[in-house]
Amino acid sequence: MPAKDDVTIAFYAEQASAYTTRGQVAQKHRLEQFLSHVAPGGSVLELGCGAGQDSEYMLARGFDVTPTDGTPEIAHAAAVRLGRLVDVLLFEDIEAREVYDGVWANACLLHVPRANLSAIIGRIHRALKPGGVFHASFKSGEAEGRDQFDRYYNYPSADWLEQTYRPGPWESVGIEADKGGGYDNKPTDWLYVLARKSMP
Repeated sequence: MPAKDDVTIAFYAEQASAYTTRGQVAQKHRLEQFLSHVAPGGSVLELGCGAGQDSEYMLARGFDVTPTDGTPEIAHAAAVRLGRLVDVLLFEDIEAREVYDGVWANACLLHVPRANLSAIIGRIHRALKPGGVFHASFKSGEAEGRDQFDRYYNYPSADWLEQTYRPGPWESVGIEADKGGGYDNKPTDWLYVLARKSMP
């Protein structure tokens, strides 16, 4: 079963221009929290990079960033902004093994069907070096569903999300709740997860 939703992918393809030119800025607080756990100049894989603002910030801070997105049209827009190649990468196609010091997946894994999320987290775990750190964010809820644009969301609770992470050998999994917004301009309850891969 693919770890993607075709309707959601189609939305981002159709709305790529509007989505990537809406003036999003890097979440500096979350980025600095994440980067504080990554060695200076360390390698970071960004999943679902969108317009590229977070990769841009990390690159400016001297990190070795590999920006990726699952939608070709959005990857192209990010490449124009960053002046470098942005790979088209679906979560189910992550094959790297112990390559990255960090994985940054902000507001993208929230589109992975619930039944597939544990396996995708496992792929990310495998891609991290021992001791590597992994950031992800999710729109909080109690049951999977769709928003006004028909985009799929897994809408996890903190407890459900913690259980989904737990099968992997993580040294730590921290979940923080916060309020914010999104593309739909509606108030949103967010869950931010910061996990560290165990050392051998």
